[in-house]
Amino acid sequence: QVQLVESGGGLVQAGGSLRLSCTASGGTFSYYSMGWFRQAPGKERDFVATMNWSDHTTYYGDSVKGRFTISRDNAKNTLYLQMNSLKPEDTAVYYCAAPKPRREVQFRPNEYDYWGQGTQVTVSS
Repeated sequence: QVQLVESGGGLVQAGGSLRLSCTASGGTFSYYSMGWFRQAPGKERDFVATMNWSDHTTYYGDSVKGRFTISRDNAKNTLYLQMNSLKPEDTAVYYCAAPKPRREVQFRPNEYDYWGQGTQVTVSS
């Protein structure tokens, strides 16, 4: 069973950049498709990006396409989310998550089995 820990959140001005990291332990990281989600106060948890475990195909939510990039380093058991051109509406707690091993990418929170504790991203205008 994999454990996930996010880091890299913080306060940034609009137009700036941040890189989030998600470090995994307790499982074979390369067997997991991985995803990023975010949740703003009073709102549902929304899909941000995901990467397939086998061929590393990536998918993005419409609101972040062209600005965010998901990547992974299997040797370091780490998932990344590079966030550029940040907007105030990107403010949220960001979570990394994984479905069970060897499953294809998923796009809804209830399809994921393992979650990190989240990291806060705040974008000021």
